[in-house]
Amino acid sequence: MHSANVIGSGPNGLSAAIVLARAGFSVRVYERSAQLGGACSTGEVTLPGFHHDLGASAFPMGAASPFFASLPLAEHGLLWLHPQFPLAHPLDDGSAVALTPTLAAMSGQLTRDDDAAWTRFFAPLLGAWHELVPEVLGPVIHVPRHPIALARFGLPSLLSAKALASSLFSDCRARALFAGCAAHSVMPLEAPLSSAIGILLAAAGHTVGWPVARSGSQAITDALASYLQTIGGHLHLGEQVESLGDLPHAGLTFCDTSPGTLERIAGQRLTPSYRAGLRRFQHGPGVFKVDWALTEPIPWTAEPCRGAGTIHVGGTLEEIAASEAEVFAGRHPERPFVLLVQPSVVDPTRAPAGRHTAWGYCHVPNGSTLDRTAAIEAQVARFAPGFQDVILARRTQTTAELEAWNPNLVGGDLSGGAMNVRQLLMRPTLRDYGTSDPWLYLCSSSTPPGGGVHGMCGFHAARTALARIRA
Repeated sequence: MHSANVIGSGPNGLSAAIVLARAGFSVRVYERSAQLGGACSTGEVTLPGFHHDLGASAFPMGAASPFFASLPLAEHGLLWLHPQFPLAHPLDDGSAVALTPTLAAMSGQLTRDDDAAWTRFFAPLLGAWHELVPEVLGPVIHVPRHPIALARFGLPSLLSAKALASSLFSDCRARALFAGCAAHSVMPLEAPLSSAIGILLAAAGHTVGWPVARSGSQAITDALASYLQTIGGHLHLGEQVESLGDLPHAGLTFCDTSPGTLERIAGQRLTPSYRAGLRRFQHGPGVFKVDWALTEPIPWTAEPCRGAGTIHVGGTLEEIAASEAEVFAGRHPERPFVLLVQPSVVDPTRAPAGRHTAWGYCHVPNGSTLDRTAAIEAQVARFAPGFQDVILARRTQTTAELEAWNPNLVGGDLSGGAMNVRQLLMRPTLRDYGTSDPWLYLCSSSTPPGGGVHGMCGFHAARTALARIRA
């Protein structure tokens, strides 16, 4: 009874394993790759000495995670590095608006009216930040411990990002800044609830920041794994699990996998109705990703972009909304919204002396095979003329290549499933972490609270299982 198998060594799988090991379970983690971490890992994929994050790279939710904060990860090598600005958003007039580490520092970047509106909207959320985060990173259905803080966040979150930005702000600068944050939702900006991620990420920028991990995202995975081993957990690398029957007997099994993989490897251990529910789970748009090795920093026209870790490349609210709408219609926009991270502006370990690394991706229809390199680089060069001249080497990945590398990224979907209203309430089914087998649990980003490197899916899955055992 007091043993558990965990399939997958992403942050959620490792988090579930840590919760179980702390509870006295003998825990074994199985990873198909020779490298831990899944989409939270780092490698030399362009040139020797250039260390690229293979998936996630900036970690507002990692810095905000209550579970990560409860662990001695700094003692196991994790060091958060904070750039001058969490993010910057360049505009066609040659300027940029930056999300600043404090709310007060926003003053002077926006129009007078929008500066006041930004402060009015975010100040109450920041004041209740430590109460709010456990609520929004918790299971969808739970009894709120801080209902007032949750209501302040939840009521405006019901609106679409486009409607909220248009109602709050009168000028293009504030609207664009919010739109870029909201586009992380991987939802049309006209869709209900698309504002929620924008609100959360902007508030995170003013509180915990959008840090990178020193030496790469692999440091997060390695710190989790190192701590797990100190409390008795065991890691098994290079072991592909094709069926639950491949594993040694254990009281509990946790899958840090996609719902499709869970159905395939669990097979007849699941009821037909539950398997049908897993098959109905929808995946969202994919991404086309480019990693760059650079001779020097990206030559952004706007100064704030040179000190920001993350850059939202897409112009105005209207342009970003149109780009994302094209993707959801199954098309490839001519000028895509590009999410770009340049970790070497704050972390010199990422590249040889004087050199730099960066990566960017744009959303594409799930399963797209189209090469978007030229479109992405044209968007960057729009705000950083001469960008192509500083590229030493690049590595590109289509949706199929991303999925081949990590089967959890179905069709290139980085979010663990479409973020629509139905799947916010049923992720992946009404059982959340549990399955029709009482000893089998799902703990990936396809469960609440969803995508992002925060470990909370694994934390809640393991806590759910322990509560049921003790009941």
